[in-house]
Amino acid sequence: MFGRKKQPQISKEDLALYENAKRRIRQKKRLQAHAVVFVIGAIFLVVASQLLKIGENLTFFGYNWVIYAILIWVAMLLYHLVSVFITNRFMGKEWEDEQTAILIAKQKARIEALAKKVEADQPLQLKATLKAQTVTIIAAADENNAIGKDNQLIWHLSEDLKRFKTLTNGHHIIMGRKTFESFPKPLPNRTHIVISRQRDYKVPKGVIVVNNLLDALDAAKSDDRPYIIGGGEIYKQAMEFADVIELTKVHHRFENADTYFPEIDTAVWQIVNNQKFEIDERHDYPYSFITYKRK
Repeated sequence: MFGRKKQPQISKEDLALYENAKRRIRQKKRLQAHAVVFVIGAIFLVVASQLLKIGENLTFFGYNWVIYAILIWVAMLLYHLVSVFITNRFMGKEWEDEQTAILIAKQKARIEALAKKVEADQPLQLKATLKAQTVTIIAAADENNAIGKDNQLIWHLSEDLKRFKTLTNGHHIIMGRKTFESFPKPLPNRTHIVISRQRDYKVPKGVIVVNNLLDALDAAKSDDRPYIIGGGEIYKQAMEFADVIELTKVHHRFENADTYFPEIDTAVWQIVNNQKFEIDERHDYPYSFITYKRK
């Protein structure tokens, strides 16, 4: 009932007119101030030369110093007039903003062109490196392609863990930061390569930290069979570069997962080995060891 009065809304057009009026007022104020100073200076020159006779005999190139002082003073006034009505009008803040925008756009274009060149060159360099490698993805996923929740496996399959240890032993294993942090400590007899965007990410001695998958594969170029072990986003990126997928398929559907393995395109991948195992005293779910190779 007695609420605060609603403030009137000012349109962008009215605000622009207001800002322009303020700018012109500041320009006129500067011009008037200079005119006052000019008049005072002119009076001082007249008094100094005519009444006080200061420098009466002081001449330069045959002219009294007052002539030069007046010329300098007039030049200053003309400079101010040009600055106020030409320079500031046509090269004021709007002109500066426009030129800044142009320079930023050019710089962005250069950066984008450079980024495209790097992206175009890196795969070529990487392909040459990967010719002698068999890049392998190793993962375990359920029937919904779920691979975990809260950075942990949802199931425990002892044969899957044993297979993982056997296959990756002695090789480079590439993983994201969260996957690495899920380990209580680095796995023995493996070279860990961790992908992280964090600067100065602290890792134990011997662990390699890189910023992206391409750098990770380059860091593993001495290994003829590096393994990519997760997590979900790293698996997704690795599908383009992998030669083999070693997948443990858990024949069950878990409803509480939050991380998933990417869909395997059968037009690109073919099954070359498939071993199925039933439930037993050590395994609560049936599972299969499936090996895919790129066609």
